[in-house]
Amino acid sequence: MGVRVDAWTWSVRLFPSRTKAAAACRGGHVKVNGEAVQPSKNVVPGDRVQVTGALGRIRILEVVETVSKRVGAPVAATCYIDHSPPPPPKEVLASQPRRDRGAGRPTKRERRETDRLLGRG
Repeated sequence: MGVRVDAWTWSVRLFPSRTKAAAACRGGHVKVNGEAVQPSKNVVPGDRVQVTGALGRIRILEVVETVSKRVGAPVAATCYIDHSPPPPPKEVLASQPRRDRGAGRPTKRERRETDRLLGRG
């Protein structure tokens, strides 16, 4: 029996609320078997669900059991098989430039410099 993809991703604790799970589906951040889907798409055991999360982290999960109600973390872990690539090492994340919180928007000079570094201008 199938379950809506937004309900399943919420129930196995990939999203904090079903509303956010549905918004991620509509935004194209959730794919089932390599295809972007709407929140109403049903998932069945054997489907592969790909979720693109914060900072571009990709989680690839194979559905083992369909649950429509939110379950505890130990039970949720038994509902899927995780095929996600390992996260990048902390050294790589630390080497990426970051803007200080509260620094405001970048100035025109900083935007030009960023564009130049990224090869856009």
